[in-house]
Amino acid sequence: MTFVTTTDGLEIFYKDWGPKDAQPIAFHHGWPLSADDWDNQMLFFLAQGYRVIAHDRRGHGRSTQTGENHDMDHYAADANAVFEHLDLKNAIHVGHSTGGGQVARYVAQFGQPQGRVAKAALLSAVPPLMLKTDGNPGGTPLEVFDGFRAALAANRAQFYLDVPSGPFYGFNRDGAKVSQGTIQNWWRQGMMGGAKAHYDGIKAFSET
Repeated sequence: MTFVTTTDGLEIFYKDWGPKDAQPIAFHHGWPLSADDWDNQMLFFLAQGYRVIAHDRRGHGRSTQTGENHDMDHYAADANAVFEHLDLKNAIHVGHSTGGGQVARYVAQFGQPQGRVAKAALLSAVPPLMLKTDGNPGGTPLEVFDGFRAALAANRAQFYLDVPSGPFYGFNRDGAKVSQGTIQNWWRQGMMGGAKAHYDGIKAFSET
């Protein structure tokens, strides 16, 4: 497996497929998943001639299960460590959910003037803010995220079955075609990561 060491000594796992001289597409995964969540998209764009890259966020997947610094600034810095190591230029960055927040922070802090970023795509992403506040009255109430934390702390394994079985993929809708493989893959990825990273990550994706 391939890893990059961050400035604070963590090992960040990454995948890097395709011709090194092709335009890169870097994929940023959502909470509480891993680079594996992008496998289908990576295979598709690899077949179109792109170089495709994805990494496991700190505390997620195969990366170090640290108990500290689970916030967007560190997420972006870790991503930058991977992309600097690979010397990516003119890359397209694609982020889903928490990964969209990570892309926005990475582009703002590290994307220019090095010429590393060509485009950014934020898919069902957390920016500008998920949490309901006086300035964001249409956001999600804090009680919802407190419920996430309580469910994770009480029985993470069951919570990680309930989320993909229900609202995450819309499998709780009438007439929905449920994929048990998709549910189990979501569970597998979630359980690979660290409980502390995932617990702290709820604040990171909901409040920043």
